[in-house]
Amino acid sequence: MSKSKFIKVNNISIGLKAIDNSDFISLTDIAKYRNQLEPFSVINNWLRARSTIEYLGLWEKLNNPTFKPLEFDRFKSEAGSNYFIV
Repeated sequence: MSKSKFIKVNNISIGLKAIDNSDFISLTDIAKYRNQLEPFSVINNWLRARSTIEYLGLWEKLNNPTFKPLEFDRFKSEAGSNYFIV
């Protein structure tokens, strides 16, 4: 069962959702702080950053028993370049 709530931060309403025993927060709502009309571009740029890719790889390594680090290395090596898109 999922339950939705909202919090207000800097006049932006940010969605929170609880599913089972896990809490989730809307990245799209947070990105609206930077760009109200096109929050996807903020998220797209964040996902291209090398530090973000490294963080996601570490999280997967710690939490995903089927994570494939060799396949992930290609993403990590290309992260931050002009042509890299997730």
